[in-house]
Amino acid sequence: MPNLSLNTLQPGESAIILSVSADENLHYRLTALGFRIGREIRLVRRGGFGGRGPLQVRIGTTEVILRRTDADKVRIAAAQPLR
Repeated sequence: MPNLSLNTLQPGESAIILSVSADENLHYRLTALGFRIGREIRLVRRGGFGGRGPLQVRIGTTEVILRRTDADKVRIAAAQPLR
């Protein structure tokens, strides 16, 4: 099972969170927003700015906008298309 970054998802794909490798403050904020190991996460859309924009993701009923540098710290597995 590949271990990928959240940045590798395409709009409409979902995956399972394997880990969050961030500094203590960011890790705490992401955990409070629902970024927990084993949770399903879906990429809703990618922002513009020439491929450098933020990502909009959904965890349960919560939608979050993440910087790409922060999304790189979230490791995922088993990307599946949204049904």
